[in-house]
Amino acid sequence: MNKSFVKLLSNSVKLSVIIIAVCVSLTLSKPVLANETASDIEFEVSGNVAIEQRYFFKDALYSEQLSHSQTSFSVEPEFYWQWNDGSDSIIFTPFYRVDSHDDQRTHGDIRELAYVHASDDWELRVGIRKEFWGVTEFQHLVDVINQTDGVEDFDGEDKLGQQMINLSLVNDWGIVDVFLLPGFRERTYAGEEGRLRGPLVVDENNVSYESSAGQQHLDFALRWAHSVGDFDLGAYWFHGTNREAYLSPSPQEPQSNIVSSSLQQYYAQMDQLGVDVQATLGEWLWKFESIYRSTSLEDFWATQGGFEYSFIGVFDSTLDLGLLMEHSWDSRGEVALGAQGSLLQNDLFIGARLAFNDMQSSEILMGLGSDLDHNAFSFLIEASRRFGDNFIASFDVRLLQSNEPNDLLYTLSNDDHAQLSLAWYF
Repeated sequence: MNKSFVKLLSNSVKLSVIIIAVCVSLTLSKPVLANETASDIEFEVSGNVAIEQRYFFKDALYSEQLSHSQTSFSVEPEFYWQWNDGSDSIIFTPFYRVDSHDDQRTHGDIRELAYVHASDDWELRVGIRKEFWGVTEFQHLVDVINQTDGVEDFDGEDKLGQQMINLSLVNDWGIVDVFLLPGFRERTYAGEEGRLRGPLVVDENNVSYESSAGQQHLDFALRWAHSVGDFDLGAYWFHGTNREAYLSPSPQEPQSNIVSSSLQQYYAQMDQLGVDVQATLGEWLWKFESIYRSTSLEDFWATQGGFEYSFIGVFDSTLDLGLLMEHSWDSRGEVALGAQGSLLQNDLFIGARLAFNDMQSSEILMGLGSDLDHNAFSFLIEASRRFGDNFIASFDVRLLQSNEPNDLLYTLSNDDHAQLSLAWYF
């Protein structure tokens, strides 16, 4: 069994805190009356089973990596119970993937295992959950609660489940969410045989923390969100363990001339302030995200902002076309390979989204990203279409190019690939 999955199961001690909180919260829900029967509890099962095929156009840059073809199989069922007319519910969403080459990508996770009680002006959510924040298309700066599941894809969209106690308060002046986050999840990285990684493999066994509590540190977050006319506003403060590890070459034995072949991880404590704004003005959708992060190692600002303009029914058809443009900025500027920093320090993104509005929910997203400081770019195509009532096919293409050897994107320049997946939803 994959080591990351074993570590997840070994976190049962941390889950005891959540189990106690569930027991307390259950006392707040409507008591079961003598005349209520099991039929009052609604139960649903859904989910998906998928097969995925990647093909890398070029030979691997490093000899230990897989060559061209990579196949994987995943399953993600969802079990849902609700009672008290929907005021109380439990959701359980496990996930597991088996990969043909990369042992690190063969992994499992509990995406969600949570109890939710909803009242008129407040909601309590307890357990393992996923919480997404953000409005922009090409980078989600403000999305900080869940750890990135890096072996799934390198775009950062896939997240690991996070243990939490979340109290949401609904007011006329906005929604306030309070988060207690007991337990930290380490980021997953591609293994030695995996593609889409740098020259050094990240060592999952060589991890250290600034906090003496390590993975047991109790993180905290406070978020406010509100809609005012055409504007959707959000702001938050997060205090806890940085979701991004500082990576550095693992130390070698004294007097050894062997060059390090792996990277060690260091997770610092951080305070992060974030804002996100989205304005819907006719056919224009304006988006902006910004963060300020402070750690013992660095302080910096970062922004992501842009727009999407929609053409409805282009050429008198059922097609909708959206044109996108966003800019990324990071106050740390350019960083050398191996140094801590952001790839998106001064980058421009343009793209187009085509929605066919047909019975098959066909969509295509195309995007081009360019580093304005040197000659580096990325190109993507994401297309999906439903077949019948239960099958969805997805086709992705990603091209990566850089002529600067010190740029991290340069180490991925041989990893251009196409990916085809077919998922059965039940």
